[in-house]
Amino acid sequence: MAKRTESPGGVPDKTVSDPAAAVAGVRDGAVVLVGGWGGIGVPEELIGAVAASGVTDLVLASNNCGMGRPGDVGQLFRNGQVRRAIATFPAHPAATDFRTRFENGEVELELIPQGTLAERLRAAGAGLGGFFTPTGAGTRLTAGRETRVIDGLPHILEPPLRGDMALIKADQADGLGNLRFRYAARGLNPIMAMAARTTVVQADELVPVGGIHPDDVHLPGIFVDRVLVTGGGR
Repeated sequence: MAKRTESPGGVPDKTVSDPAAAVAGVRDGAVVLVGGWGGIGVPEELIGAVAASGVTDLVLASNNCGMGRPGDVGQLFRNGQVRRAIATFPAHPAATDFRTRFENGEVELELIPQGTLAERLRAAGAGLGGFFTPTGAGTRLTAGRETRVIDGLPHILEPPLRGDMALIKADQADGLGNLRFRYAARGLNPIMAMAARTTVVQADELVPVGGIHPDDVHLPGIFVDRVLVTGGGR
């Protein structure tokens, strides 16, 4: 596992030196939450490190199953590392690696509305046992789920979605793991961090502790275990 260090002043330092150290401990069969929306806020280097680690039988939860972009989750499907996908938009025309695996019966798919995905992650982070929603009630996608009528409408029980590891991307981070996201990257990334046992962030910029104004801390460092600083574009 990645080693936690301290700065000369005794302040914990959550930064790690390389992508392999960042994803250390990911194992076969793990539930991996991967942040990003479309091509925004995607932790490409962390995904690449998981791909290089050789782990298999993963359950992958992400907004999509690849968009044909270098470094996106498509490479995990290309490598045959994913057993089951949980996604809201798996059918992007460029998601050919996922589609090939799925059509060959090599990958299971749980199709989930985007709002339901976000709320299942939030429920996991908040320690809730699930929630009832009318979305999808009465359709084949929710067959066999517990149902309840609320205000005259059928609802289904959705369970929390907990991850073993979350891979997320932030604009700025400090050594304590406090994060600031840029624009739409603030969508799924923070709630995925809260829903995982281990959260790893790829940050474009490392700032001193206190360098992010308290009003601009979009995710407190208590939810972050490791920070990989990569620089690069936003």
